[in-house]
Amino acid sequence: MSDTGVCVLAFKCPGLLRYTAYRCKQLSDTSIIAVASHCPLLQKVHVGNQDKLTDEGLKQLGSKCRELKDIHFGQCYKISDEGMIVIAKGCLKLQRIYMQENKLVTDQSVKAFAEHCPELQYVGFMGCSVTSKGVIHLTKLRNLSSLDLRHITELDNETVMEIVKRCKNLSSLNLCLNWIINDRCVEVIAKEGQNLKELYLVSCKITDYALIAIGRYSMTIETVDVGWCKEITDQGATLIAQSSKSLRYLGLMRCDKVSEVTVEQLVQQYPHITFSTVLQDCKRTLERAYQMGWTPNMSAASS
Repeated sequence: MSDTGVCVLAFKCPGLLRYTAYRCKQLSDTSIIAVASHCPLLQKVHVGNQDKLTDEGLKQLGSKCRELKDIHFGQCYKISDEGMIVIAKGCLKLQRIYMQENKLVTDQSVKAFAEHCPELQYVGFMGCSVTSKGVIHLTKLRNLSSLDLRHITELDNETVMEIVKRCKNLSSLNLCLNWIINDRCVEVIAKEGQNLKELYLVSCKITDYALIAIGRYSMTIETVDVGWCKEITDQGATLIAQSSKSLRYLGLMRCDKVSEVTVEQLVQQYPHITFSTVLQDCKRTLERAYQMGWTPNMSAASS
């Protein structure tokens, strides 16, 4: 695929609604400018991992594509607040934003989207140069249902708690790789997240108390992932399984203080819950392979 091909496509398809071009590293601003100029009804643009894309392309989208609802610019390393703010101010119908490792995107972009795009439901700024000062503005988004804040520059517990308290429709919250997130924060999330179904806490600063709080206070959380949380033990895994009425998945990958013997007992006692560890995942994979007709080649193994 080339800029020329995309330009021809855009010119001949003025009614284009969705444009996806992942990892097309040969494409430049020329392509996205052509799409923006000729396809004013565009609703979805997913162009992740395009190294040549800059703010010039985003500015054209923001000024010409007023119907945009869904954007994905993850790993487009040259784009910055300059282009993102134009999109925020021009595309007021946005419902989904996904960014990933866009180091030139900061709190200014988050603030602009929160102020100008009230219909936002899904917001993701994984690995961006974003802090609590920007994230706190997301409390304005009353329709927010999914928030991905993995591995951002700085995130404090107070900001997370405030978002959960004020964004009542939040159903999925991803806080992985934010080491500062602690037990007290998770307790408030469990108490206040009245519609929360998914909570991801991989590599956070939590202990068994966080799992106990989820089991005790949440009636809605179905998925919890605490992989790589080194202070989680058998007690936390057991108590959340015992007390939670809603839990259906518990991620325990590399929680080294949780013994495989305990996990095996929990699997037997609570068959409605999927427990994820290296060994349990391997067992499930092998079981699926057998169900699909796979059989081990014993002759090859013996030789």
